Amino acid sequence: MTTEKFDNVSVTTQANVYFDGKCVSHNILLADGTKKSVGVVLPSSLTFNTGAPEIMECVGGSCEYKLKGSNDWLSSKAGEKFSIPGNSSFDIRVTEAYHYICHFG
Repeated sequence: MTTEKFDNVSVTTQANVYFDGKCVSHNILLADGTKKSVGVVLPSSLTFNTGAPEIMECVGGSCEYKLKGSNDWLSSKAGEKFSIPGNSSFDIRVTEAYHYICHFG
């Protein structure tokens, strides 16, 4: 099931803009202290690095991704998630806007 909204959150008003605007997100803080970001990746091929483990939840569009150390491209569409270990990276290919929630581990 795709997450459609978060209630009772704090949102940063300034966007995080990466890769010359190809990825834009906002940080949110839930009432229980959980941190997440919500954003969109526009059509592109990018590499993201992780500090903490992350779970990418697709809430619209789709992408293909490849985890560090793998040669396999996998797909993710609305309602699907994929996990990335901490201190790692992943490549992402987007042909239509990929809307996501990043859950930090």
